[in-house]
Amino acid sequence: MTALTDLAARSSAMPKPALSASWVASLPLNRRSAFLNSLTDLEAAILLFDWHFWARTSQLPPPGNWRVWLLLAGRGFGKTRAGAEWIRARARAESARIALVGPTAADVRDTMIEGESGLLAISPPWERPAWESSKRRLTWPNGAVATAYSADEPDRLRGPQHDAAWCDELCAWRYPEAWDMLLLGLRLGSEPRCVVTTTPRPGPVIKDLLTRDDCAVSRGSSYDNAANLAPAFFKQIVNRYEGTRIGRQEIHAELLEDVPGALWQRSVIEASHTAIVPELDRVVVAVDPPASSGPQANECGIVAAGLASDGTVYVLADRSMRASPHEWACEAVAAYHSFAADRLVAEVNQGGDMVEALIRQVDTDVSYKGVRAMRGKVLRAEPVAALYEQGRVRHAGRLDELEDQMCAFSAGAKPGGAASPDRLDALVWAVSELLPNRGNDPSVRSL
Repeated sequence: MTALTDLAARSSAMPKPALSASWVASLPLNRRSAFLNSLTDLEAAILLFDWHFWARTSQLPPPGNWRVWLLLAGRGFGKTRAGAEWIRARARAESARIALVGPTAADVRDTMIEGESGLLAISPPWERPAWESSKRRLTWPNGAVATAYSADEPDRLRGPQHDAAWCDELCAWRYPEAWDMLLLGLRLGSEPRCVVTTTPRPGPVIKDLLTRDDCAVSRGSSYDNAANLAPAFFKQIVNRYEGTRIGRQEIHAELLEDVPGALWQRSVIEASHTAIVPELDRVVVAVDPPASSGPQANECGIVAAGLASDGTVYVLADRSMRASPHEWACEAVAAYHSFAADRLVAEVNQGGDMVEALIRQVDTDVSYKGVRAMRGKVLRAEPVAALYEQGRVRHAGRLDELEDQMCAFSAGAKPGGAASPDRLDALVWAVSELLPNRGNDPSVRSL
């Protein structure tokens, strides 16, 4: 009896999860070494690519008669590997016609196909598909075919038929109709199915999936895959966001609903996203400096925005950062030049003349304007929130951290909280500077 046969025989009398890499790792050193040394080269190669052996239970498709498997998990959980392995298993059918859909064409190529956990990397040599980038097509040795699609081009999904699909980062798709077009084409074979791998964000598509009887849901956090992640990831990223709203979403994969009383609703912000920015008549970079410096200091809010001829404001970028005064001043000036801004606006309530001095140390020629808030954050933010509801402010793409801060900011917010909404403050200053007739607002005084 070979080592693999022996392992399989043992597994028949125990729960399936026992037949796994973690089970082998739990064996005493002498038994583990004996097992590994007993493998032939062929057996070792087969075991290396046996996903059921290596996967955690939460990375395997759930049982049942589901049509959609929704894998909601935090950053670094291993969602991409789970999606790629599911597709690899589906591709073993000769007639398989598969759709691979990501937020953009680059995301499909760089993550789902050519990435470290993508289809090319996880396939064994005897089963590796051929990738024809010009045709957006993967072809397996048995004739199974997968076609790459960008969710930014929903019409490309109108017409093609598939019996399986992998949708990555569905919550980052700009156009919900891409999901509708995919489902309408998922009609080949006797059991067409789809896997969705994504970090959750509130949206109508995800909310609908969570209520469907034919959707099986798996969840997981970044900590589930800690053994395979760089220690620096936890030290610099996870620990920074642990305990925050962003951390609950991006690390623990919680689907966060709108905060009661929040000035911005997620649906309004989602509707503001656009991939097209017209020619702008005026561009500003707004800065909300922190009151202090050091590791525990708040972020410096840095937001660029422009005004179109029809009176619509386009938020171009969020360059906010936690850094030394010199570093955030350099970043603000860099944003000023990269967007060819007409003015750099900075709140001076905390720093006074020092704010301008920092900016001038970096570039003496910046067109600078200092503004002083005469009323609280909520009173300054309310008119800007109303403009979003009117559709007069658009976001040039997703600005996740800024948008999360906006959706968490409520009319009951009080000064002196644990986290200052510096990104939001910079946004308000930028929009306020660009809007017509804003100069008469009693809550702001120009310097």
